[in-house]
Amino acid sequence: MATKIPAAQKRMFQDVFVCKNCRKKIRSQAVRIIAGKVKCPRCNNYNFRPIKKK
Repeated sequence: MATKIPAAQKRMFQDVFVCKNCRKKIRSQAVRIIAGKVKCPRCNNYNFRPIKKK
């Protein structure tokens, strides 16, 4: 099995959230997501979840 490169893991998963409505990925700071200041560009929804690491 391949080793996981920390730089690649950080680039792929840090500050990436997924819209709960349309599943669009967006990169933003967690404090802005929690405060409700970020909306989905596709569906204008404010509900996001962190991306799942596979």
